[in-house]
Amino acid sequence: MSTELELPFRLDTQLTEVMRLRVQSLQQRGQKRQDGERLLQPNEAVYRLDFSKQSLRFSHWTVRLAQMGRLAITATSQLWTPDLTNLMTRQLLEPVGAFWRTPGDAYDASVQCYEADAHEFGERIAELAKVRKVMYFLFAFAEGCSPETVDCSITFTVEN
Repeated sequence: MSTELELPFRLDTQLTEVMRLRVQSLQQRGQKRQDGERLLQPNEAVYRLDFSKQSLRFSHWTVRLAQMGRLAITATSQLWTPDLTNLMTRQLLEPVGAFWRTPGDAYDASVQCYEADAHEFGERIAELAKVRKVMYFLFAFAEGCSPETVDCSITFTVEN
């Protein structure tokens, strides 16, 4: 019998702050980023998934946007160790999970997404869970979306 495991994306406030301080430090010193470095944008925050199980199969996304807006979720590769290195653009994975609500959507309407990309993205996360206990993501908020208006989780089927 297979069981489902729903994992919430959690805001990593400490890592987000460290990455914001990196941008601020470069600006104050008038320095440029390292070649290939990916700096955190003002509309982005770092989120994490903590895997309690490693053998997972992607089931579905649960994304709630309390108001209209766009959310783009980008995963980072297992090669990024945030306590040791700066994030590099080559460490960002494709595809990006894009979710949105438009002004005409009913309050209880489901969030829209590019389903094929979202499914592939979920499968990719399940694959990476086999070798990782923690995975980091960049959440980019746009068009009225913010961390306060987003609730996001991913559900997997636990393989025995």
